[in-house]
Amino acid sequence: MDPSTELRTGLIERIAQLFAEHGASAYEGARRESVSALEHALQCAQLAEWANADASLVAAALLHDMGHFVAVDSEGDAIDDVHELRALPLLAEGFGAAVVEPVRLHVQAKRYLVATEWAYGARLSPASVHSLQLQGGPMSPDEVQLFETLPFAQAAVMLRRWDDLAKEPRKRTPPLDYYLALLAELQQQPFVDSKIGIGSLSIA
Repeated sequence: MDPSTELRTGLIERIAQLFAEHGASAYEGARRESVSALEHALQCAQLAEWANADASLVAAALLHDMGHFVAVDSEGDAIDDVHELRALPLLAEGFGAAVVEPVRLHVQAKRYLVATEWAYGARLSPASVHSLQLQGGPMSPDEVQLFETLPFAQAAVMLRRWDDLAKEPRKRTPPLDYYLALLAELQQQPFVDSKIGIGSLSIA
């Protein structure tokens, strides 16, 4: 087997294992939502697919919360868990910027939308409102301007909107294996990490 193919196959297996280990869990405390982590991921990917998003963005929708699986914060609800950053080293092993960057930016996209759409914040779930305060609140005008210049900003905004909607209990979706097959079909591209800071993040 070609080493690059073996690397991609191994990554898909690790992603499947992480979903198997953590997907049934529900967010607790102030972060509690009405669906499990796996249900949320599948619904988000389904919404991306229904919107005719390209395969990379569907993959990002599926994987955007994997940071919750790769580390556990002992501080619980008291601090920002920076989950959008935790899985980036894992994802960058096999996926290009079109997958990795929307994942990295989806929290910043929430801050952006709260700052630029007056009705957006009123539609957030209580858990999202709670986490927003820990994540820095609405963007400043300078942050908004910088965010809008980023290559994957609009993809992240689309992902954020699906993220907000993907919380419907008992909604029917394709199984995880369906989306794992999509991940396997994505061709690996070099991941370039540039350094442009917004808040506490370094984003490309």
